[in-house]
Amino acid sequence: MQQIGMTDIKIDYHRPGVKGREIWGALVPYNQVWRAGANENTTISFSKDVIIAGRNVPAGIYGLHMIPTESDWTIILSRDYRAWGSFFYNEGNDLIRFIVTPEACDFQEWLMYSFDVVTANSTIASLKWDKLKIPFEIKIDLQKQMINEIEVQLTGIPGFFWQAWDQAANYCFTNSFNLEQGLQWADHSIGINKNATNLFTKSLILADLNKADEAAEIKTEAFSIATEAEINTFGYQLINAGKIDEAIEVFKKNTELFPDSWNVWDSLAEGYMNKGDKQLAIQYYTKHLVWLLIISIKESIMHWYN
Repeated sequence: MQQIGMTDIKIDYHRPGVKGREIWGALVPYNQVWRAGANENTTISFSKDVIIAGRNVPAGIYGLHMIPTESDWTIILSRDYRAWGSFFYNEGNDLIRFIVTPEACDFQEWLMYSFDVVTANSTIASLKWDKLKIPFEIKIDLQKQMINEIEVQLTGIPGFFWQAWDQAANYCFTNSFNLEQGLQWADHSIGINKNATNLFTKSLILADLNKADEAAEIKTEAFSIATEAEINTFGYQLINAGKIDEAIEVFKKNTELFPDSWNVWDSLAEGYMNKGDKQLAIQYYTKHLVWLLIISIKESIMHWYN
């Protein structure tokens, strides 16, 4: 089994052994449909839609068959996953067929399937037996899955609160995905409870939609009511989106509005660290430490007097 994104992938199979036999072209004949295992039908299942060989494969269970040759192999996903092995295989039940190229691998006595490479939105499933590996890639549309899941969550208890709608809008901004939908979610959040956080989020989305004047107007309104923490969060939204220079400008503004806070200097230093400007980062980290020292001394004096 393997999970990519929110998709569970499972391969059920029986494991024949080599047992000193000649496998390819002998025990497993070339140019014939093979059950890709032993005994019952080998099956592969997906809890959500996936993409294989550029084709959409709906969530479900499929019979997994292969046609070995001396060169490239054909992999088959069949809608009939209950048949015994490949003895009752019917090409009319094929969902997809695609070609893969086998690779040499270390000797494997017992047939096995593995997921050799796993990323955020794909994995390589491989059959390994004898000295051969047959890999094939399985992909997902991670962004689409996330948006679908967010839509489900927003119909539950989280949908009553502005924070959930703002987080959904911010997901669209951070991933530069479905921005128009993100804008609607930001407006919904503002409709529940207008505050600097959701106004900042809306301004970011508007800017990415090339609506600069509207974005500037919303941002100005947000700054007029924002707390230090809200401005700081806004800066980190920009950092997470890779907009380092814009984040630094926001952190600078926070130091102008709240110069006595140690935290604003720490964030500004972190902004410069992300930009790769170590000299300015050290300068502002030092200022951050000075303010921490001043606060500590003040607290000690107050404690002494009390």
